[in-house]
Amino acid sequence: MSEIATLAGGCFWCLEAVYDMLEGVEDVVSGYMGGHYPNPTYKQVCTGLTGHAEVVQIRFSPQVISYADLLNVFFTIHDPTTLNRQGADVGTQYRSAIFTHTPEQEAVARATIAELSAAKLWPDPIVTEVTPATTFYPAEDYHQEYFANNPNAGYCVAVVAPKVAKARQKFIGKLKRQPS
Repeated sequence: MSEIATLAGGCFWCLEAVYDMLEGVEDVVSGYMGGHYPNPTYKQVCTGLTGHAEVVQIRFSPQVISYADLLNVFFTIHDPTTLNRQGADVGTQYRSAIFTHTPEQEAVARATIAELSAAKLWPDPIVTEVTPATTFYPAEDYHQEYFANNPNAGYCVAVVAPKVAKARQKFIGKLKRQPS
């Protein structure tokens, strides 16, 4: 039986491209969560006034990839220590957040953050928020599979591709097998 994970770590194009590669991930949808405005558009979310974060909603098979594994990837491909920003992307819509769907997900998220904080992998404290999932709004169609459809776009070359390469290298054992 599939489960859902919802994560915010800056631009959703980056997260979607990485999670799409992982064995056990059945679907990844870019969208918005955590705000107070119904049915937001990308343009509205970009203002920072709706309260939403750019997120990916991941449908996965926990028998193949665990929620903890998804979080380990999450903390590898973004900077969880910068409040409301990832690189040049600035605003609450780019915050680091884990939107939990069950009490078990919340426990795993908090334990993962505690473990990473104790390990002092970053010089600054982790600012990733852990909150219950709210209404998920899928992003516009042109945002879905953006990296796969636009690999030569400037942002994809400069920002997305290096994150994908890093994830491929670090999580090679978790990648979907390519057909022969």
